[in-house]
Amino acid sequence: MKTKKKALGRGLDAILQSPETDIHSKEIADNYIVGAIANISVDIIEANPFQPRNNFEEETLEELAHSIKEQGIIQPITVRKLSQEKFQLISGERRLRAAKLANIGEVPCYIRVANDEQMLEMALIENIHRENLNSIEIAISYQRLIEECNLTHEKLSDRVGKKRATITNYLRLLKLPPEIQVALRDNKITMGHARALINVLHANKQLNLLNRVIQRSLSVRQVEEMVRKINHPENQKQTIQANPLPEPYEQKQKELSEKYNTPVKLKLNNKGKGNIVIPFESSEELEKLLSLLDS
Repeated sequence: MKTKKKALGRGLDAILQSPETDIHSKEIADNYIVGAIANISVDIIEANPFQPRNNFEEETLEELAHSIKEQGIIQPITVRKLSQEKFQLISGERRLRAAKLANIGEVPCYIRVANDEQMLEMALIENIHRENLNSIEIAISYQRLIEECNLTHEKLSDRVGKKRATITNYLRLLKLPPEIQVALRDNKITMGHARALINVLHANKQLNLLNRVIQRSLSVRQVEEMVRKINHPENQKQTIQANPLPEPYEQKQKELSEKYNTPVKLKLNNKGKGNIVIPFESSEELEKLLSLLDS
């Protein structure tokens, strides 16, 4: 059984561990104590109306259903009691769906009592700690915890065990144009790319750069450099176009290349100044070139 992550924070732990939030009376069975698990029929467990996750991949659900058939449900789901014959899911919807897919009649459940705000907070925090959750889903969960559960950034940081700066970085993603959020959600770009795109001042420039990132498979470092150039064009060095060589010098450059058996470059500016570049690949080639120059 997976151990409960300490990162869930004192607020959620207080809900889960308090005797006030557990059903442990004869309404369920004679010997239930705080933290006990009851097997409950899937037919009397209704969905959580606050479930923040809407997309469940069919293939992974089928894999989990197969695992449940073979091994059972290792980690119980969490429900709250609404009446003697009715429970409402707090967290664990993926496991519940897979159990139904596997035609499992009963599932092991932690039974809690929680008000709607506590339910939402518990579901959102569990959702944040899921594996393979995309950055936009995490950002939306953070935003909902702040807005719907009245959490400050500091309290949210305590609840989820993340630094405030990390939470802020996720929340900033929600300020991006929808097209970029969709690209991030669909794994066409990474969070690193998205964080770089945030720094572009205008939405149309963000979208233009997004298209280039996807088409060229640009790295995060490349995007960061492009963003710097977009935001501070005055800091970029002007590329000086070399003057075309007059015909006599062009011919001389060719002759030198043939003589030294290497691509000689002759550069000349408007004032008549310039240089001749003779590349070499090894010390032996250098010695050979020096002897030719001396001859």
